[in-house]
Amino acid sequence: MSSPAQPATSASGAVYETILVDDAAAVRTITLNRPDSLNALNAAMRRELVGAIKQAGRDQSVRALVITGAGRGFCSGADLRGGAGEREFRRVVSTEYNPLITAMRDLPKPVIAAVNGVAAGAGASIAFAADLIVAAEEARFLMAFVRIGLVPDSGATRVLVRALGRHAAAQLIFTGEPLTARGAADAGLVAAVVPADQLADAASELAQRLASGPTTALGYAKRLISAAEDASFADALRAEGDLQELAGRTEDHREGVAAFAEKRDPRFSGR
Repeated sequence: MSSPAQPATSASGAVYETILVDDAAAVRTITLNRPDSLNALNAAMRRELVGAIKQAGRDQSVRALVITGAGRGFCSGADLRGGAGEREFRRVVSTEYNPLITAMRDLPKPVIAAVNGVAAGAGASIAFAADLIVAAEEARFLMAFVRIGLVPDSGATRVLVRALGRHAAAQLIFTGEPLTARGAADAGLVAAVVPADQLADAASELAQRLASGPTTALGYAKRLISAAEDASFADALRAEGDLQELAGRTEDHREGVAAFAEKRDPRFSGR
């Protein structure tokens, strides 16, 4: 069994055993840090991820979030060596995985997954829960659940059916065959595919670009995108009007209008 990562202290002062948390300007990067197990998700990592994501939401200096993996993989899914507790499926999914995915989706800031290798099972679900995915050329997304007689969880079926359609999603889920980074990009799941040695820079550049934008408005837009997946057209129109009213009250909106009038680039503050 792989040895646990040494405890690390984040910029916020929190101490983590399974993840690394680093800040650069207004971007926070969370690195899954169990490379000996391809960053398999154990109970400690799930707990630390939820806490770190929620903390990023509370920290007003953080305006974008990147999630990536240490070593040669992004995340191999659940740690199958985690003991009997890992097989309490209803409890683990409802109290650990679902809150993790919900924390990512509810974070009112852009979330980028920088997928540096295999993203399997719940690891793929975490990548899919990000707002944007940047992937290394050799990255693969596997619905590995079928290999151990389980079904996808953590939102994977919903994402894949909407992105690929019923039959293509069924092929991946039933067979466990990998979806390549290029294939995921062709399906609209991945924003960019880059050489492995350029992944960190590409994800950082995208995150910095978003972090320098009107991040309050981006947070509202994220809520609209999530709601639009299930909303009726009338509901979408109503939600857009409500959040447009809030966006119109922000300092960033006033700055954007002033910059347009003055023919200069806007200097957004995220407020």
